[in-house]
Amino acid sequence: MTQVHIRFSDHQVKEFIERYIHHEIDQIYIQQMLGMGKSRFFILLQRCREDPEGFSIAYTRHKKTRGIPPLIEGHILEELAVDKALIDDPDVPIRRYNYSYIQDRLDSTYHERVSLPTIIDRVKKNGFYRKHPRKAIHVREVMTR
Repeated sequence: MTQVHIRFSDHQVKEFIERYIHHEIDQIYIQQMLGMGKSRFFILLQRCREDPEGFSIAYTRHKKTRGIPPLIEGHILEELAVDKALIDDPDVPIRRYNYSYIQDRLDSTYHERVSLPTIIDRVKKNGFYRKHPRKAIHVREVMTR
């Protein structure tokens, strides 16, 4: 089941709990309606009793879920800059980024584990991405008698 704060409003849950407090509805019935267990129900009951006016089931995230620290971000960009210098050098036969090598360098040098999609994302966001060269169109002239 989805989360309670998505399926019900604060007012609805508060109404259920108040009706439980006044012995109008059974606890098991409310648990089934809300789709939660006994422990979670009593936590909500306690929160409602402590602050009935400010009671809310709204969920707020405390920190970003998908982020890496700026230090690691800087290390990724440093390694990409090294690779870019090699790619841009005409004397070196490297023509594209080796993302796995960058991942290994981050692990061995800085002891930081970063996924390949993260590295590729940083390549595209910071202007390191090189588009694949288009193949030249092969034009043929057919001669008939």
